[in-house]
Amino acid sequence: MAYIVDLRSDTVTKPSKSMRHAMVNSALGDDVFGEDPTVNTLESKIATLLGKQAALFVPSGTMANLIAVMVHCKRRGSEAIVGNMSHIYKYEQGGAAHIAGVLLSTIQNEPDGTFDLKELESRIRGSDIHEPVTSMVAVENTHNVCGGKVLPLDWLDRVSAVCQKHSIPLHMDGARLLNASEALREPPARLARGCDSISVCFSKGLAAPVGSALVGSYHFIEQARRMRKMLGGGMRQAGVLAAAAVVALDETVPRLAFDHKRALILAKTIQGLLLKTFSVDVAGVHTNIVMLKIAGASPLTADLVLKRLGQVALDETQGDCKTANDEGVIVKAVAFNSKTIRFCLHVDISDEDLWLAIMKMTYVFRELDAAHPAA
Repeated sequence: MAYIVDLRSDTVTKPSKSMRHAMVNSALGDDVFGEDPTVNTLESKIATLLGKQAALFVPSGTMANLIAVMVHCKRRGSEAIVGNMSHIYKYEQGGAAHIAGVLLSTIQNEPDGTFDLKELESRIRGSDIHEPVTSMVAVENTHNVCGGKVLPLDWLDRVSAVCQKHSIPLHMDGARLLNASEALREPPARLARGCDSISVCFSKGLAAPVGSALVGSYHFIEQARRMRKMLGGGMRQAGVLAAAAVVALDETVPRLAFDHKRALILAKTIQGLLLKTFSVDVAGVHTNIVMLKIAGASPLTADLVLKRLGQVALDETQGDCKTANDEGVIVKAVAFNSKTIRFCLHVDISDEDLWLAIMKMTYVFRELDAAHPAA
């Protein structure tokens, strides 16, 4: 048996003992009737945290984002402008088009997750009868594909000003918003201040087993509740799930700084190996995500590297690359493209796990760098 350090995502966490206790002992009611006290507590808690009037508990972040699109883009054929590397565009199966009849127009994301605001303003449409009406702009914070980047506050203020100037709602995909809040040492409400709606995920980074929240004004959430029912997201005794999310806000959020610290240690260690094949932009590690770059001139691909990290060679266990019980180590991660691997730190990764992962990566990366040198 090998010991597995799972760095594929911060969604692989298991609910804590206190979460399970809260789930078993939660006060319950029918949430479709608005009568589940635990859900009501969660919605009030997250709305207050983000400085908004109301919130809605939904099964997933994808549903939260889709509902936001459906509420803001009231007419089929409307347009929503999103980043070309955004989760809404890349990883939500085109639900905005398929279900809501909304055109997702993309604007190029910069490496820091932002996009050019002059271009944004030039792309806003609606005065020409031949064109769709721009009805929503979306940002993502932190930005996943850009490596867990935190959007600058001044940029958020400026994109909000552009949207207000043109009376266009601004939605924030804030699946990892609380990571951004921790990194900036600013209250979540400050980051959400200029947004008309925000989605927040309880199962990414916060270790709850299920659920997200959509946050906004009373009127927005009233409409969102109708859309949730239509999409099949109306849950009954949902307090069983909401209870874990309440615990996550109380117990996991204060620990996010440890995930960020471990991510930075991992990034500095990899970069400190000074290998030609593998590199990490240490300055670009803002939160709990580390992006490993494979040199373009190298014959190695992300899939080949991940395959090797998933194997245990006999020589590895002769040194430090093993547990105290002499188990070999397997590291799991995700290939973002043929030359990029994402490692995602989370609450279930201890200092010992990090050490084992570092020992494994050091051994494998040195081995592969020597065997397959970049041309």
